[in-house]
Amino acid sequence: MLREYQEGLLLSARSFQSGLMNTTYENVLENLESGIMLFDEDGILSFINNQMYGILGLKRHALVGSTIISMLTHVQLSRAQKRRVLSIYRETIYKGNSASEFVDEFGRYWRVTVTYGEKMNGQYLFVIKEISDYKKIEHTAYQNDNLAMLGKLAASIAHEIRNPLTSIRGFIQLLRPHLTQLGKEEYAKIILVEIDRANDIIHEFLASSKPSIPQAAVIPVSMLLREVILLTESEALMKGCEIHLHPFSEELSISVDAKQIKQVVINMIRNAMEAIMERVDDYTGRIEIGARREGAQVRIFISDNGKGMDLCTLDRLFNPFFTTKKNGTGLGLSVSDQIIKNHGGCISVSSVVNEGTSFVISLPLIQ
Repeated sequence: MLREYQEGLLLSARSFQSGLMNTTYENVLENLESGIMLFDEDGILSFINNQMYGILGLKRHALVGSTIISMLTHVQLSRAQKRRVLSIYRETIYKGNSASEFVDEFGRYWRVTVTYGEKMNGQYLFVIKEISDYKKIEHTAYQNDNLAMLGKLAASIAHEIRNPLTSIRGFIQLLRPHLTQLGKEEYAKIILVEIDRANDIIHEFLASSKPSIPQAAVIPVSMLLREVILLTESEALMKGCEIHLHPFSEELSISVDAKQIKQVVINMIRNAMEAIMERVDDYTGRIEIGARREGAQVRIFISDNGKGMDLCTLDRLFNPFFTTKKNGTGLGLSVSDQIIKNHGGCISVSSVVNEGTSFVISLPLIQ
């Protein structure tokens, strides 16, 4: 009698433990991000989690006792959802595919996987999950691969174009005395100017497609900016602009490729000159240049009182080939941005229409 009582207690404990485990598993399944449906060996829905009800847009327990076939005529399912269920059934059960993907009416991507066979004891487990983010990443990677391939092809073509341009330029210079005798020297000048312009565009394009690795050396910021001003102040005076270098409160040093950083700052100063010349009101053009320390960074600023830019222009300012200039290539700021990034820095810009623009170049400070 005692033995039968002990066996009964053991069976009760096992039954309680089994029920507890089942409850735990159900709680886990209910809180998964994926939608889950389980059909028994007779094809009747035995379990569906809350996430799947949300995906189908149904209330809790609306599908209890349904089969996949009866779901095709369920009154609460929309026509689009019924088509989706039919498509999933055709791709997985009918065709025997373990996974299927589809796009819903809102443009979202979904992946459905089905598990069945001996390991499921005749049951069918459907798992559905949104994969829109993964698709976006995949699409972006595919686009980047195509752009990289296109960039390599374009760079190769640009490089090949430079050789015949060099030859043409040489022949024009040889013919220049003859054109002068014919009174057509102006033609030679125009041809040479246009060839040089084409070469400049190709040079900028090649620089943007594959910027050279910085040859870094420690240099004082004050010395770098003074050299830049010496190179540009005569051009600024000819265009009616004043360049003002702010005094330095302390000596700041950076480890950079001086030639590349000069290229960036000169490009910004020339952009400032053009912005000043495009203002129609009568005023004195002024370009402010300076540097200051902020934590472990050096901020080099170049500001002007030119025509400024609107938000639409600012958003696209560093995009390759975007330009507002009549004869611009749209590569200057794109190349500058890449150069600064190669040095571990960044460029920020702020602008107000008819008031001016300010660029700030941030670079790591050498202590």
